[in-house]
Amino acid sequence: MYYNNVCGHDLSALGFGLMRLPTAPDGAIDKARLQAMVDCAMASGVNYFDTAWPYHAGKSETAIRDALAQYPRESYFLADKFPGHQIADSYDPAAVFEKQLKKCGVDYFDFYLLHNVNETSLKVYLDERWGIIPYFLEQRRLGRIRHLGFSCHGRLPLLREFLDKWGHEMEFCQIQLNYLDWTLQDAKAKYELLTERNIPVWVMEPVRGGKLANLPAEDAEALSRLRPGDSAASWCFRWLQGLDNVKMVLSGMTTLPQMEDNIATFAARRPTTAEENQVLAAIAEKMSHAVPCTACRYCCDGCPVALNIPMLINMYNDLSVYASTNVAMLLDAMDKSQWPTACVGCGQCAAICPQGIDVPGTMTALSEKIASMPTWAEISRQRALEAAQNPD
Repeated sequence: MYYNNVCGHDLSALGFGLMRLPTAPDGAIDKARLQAMVDCAMASGVNYFDTAWPYHAGKSETAIRDALAQYPRESYFLADKFPGHQIADSYDPAAVFEKQLKKCGVDYFDFYLLHNVNETSLKVYLDERWGIIPYFLEQRRLGRIRHLGFSCHGRLPLLREFLDKWGHEMEFCQIQLNYLDWTLQDAKAKYELLTERNIPVWVMEPVRGGKLANLPAEDAEALSRLRPGDSAASWCFRWLQGLDNVKMVLSGMTTLPQMEDNIATFAARRPTTAEENQVLAAIAEKMSHAVPCTACRYCCDGCPVALNIPMLINMYNDLSVYASTNVAMLLDAMDKSQWPTACVGCGQCAAICPQGIDVPGTMTALSEKIASMPTWAEISRQRALEAAQNPD
């Protein structure tokens, strides 16, 4: 296991994300299998464990408490998060934080994050009524939080706005970053902005929820010809190893074989080569351009309802790759007059599109996808309810 010295600590380059733990047939966390994975991680040098209030309906925090109980507190780093993006009725940071310390069985968190700063939650985090950020700055001063950061699924303008306000107090930032989202979700620009601000980058969704670990046969064979025997997931991690400001890569591992494969990948830093990056870029290009929009914005000038058509097409492509919650979060922050359902089907956009895209047809297809998925508000309420009902 190789390490990165960041925030004054030697952190394992691979962190154990506790969002997708092994479960029993009834859906409960399989504690025996989790214990085996934690033991493997500790024996192999993994020293960073990342949980959160809503993971496994509030049970991830207590599960990792039990799994780490036999290890000295100073032998690992524990991260937790404040769920300001989803609590429906009260954003009292003290009530949540005290409960989290108790659930995790610790007196302090090594790393603590404002969870999911996005277009909807930003107003909560910045609302002086709740005093969220000042409260956690005080907890850091008291030593109950050693290092304070945030995670972000928002778009680049949102990230910049938050950094302009509170970036000087943030010690790290966790973003969705992989070779597909480098362009699909503009992760390249987010990474570069954080690097310019001297904020270390933590990575979530390095294999895009498993999508990049289960490639189409043609793409998997192309990678296998270059490095026979290497897993598709290992390519994702080696690509990230080529980004100097990536200091922590979190993997939501579910099985012991997944963990063993990932540990082998992080035994040493072996970033992908320029030739290999070209192959990965070609794979990403095929996956991310179901609709080949180049964002030239010719379509926007004559749109009678002023839709941001390139952004909506990007949403369509994103949903075509993987049904993540990112689109739901962004839609929740948009006025419905800007949703694809507002398209009047006039066809002016299609007539002027250099790529010949059937824009009205794409807007209809996107509207159908949106209609079949829950809103972010619904997702948040359900997760908050599940976490609140957890008696631990």
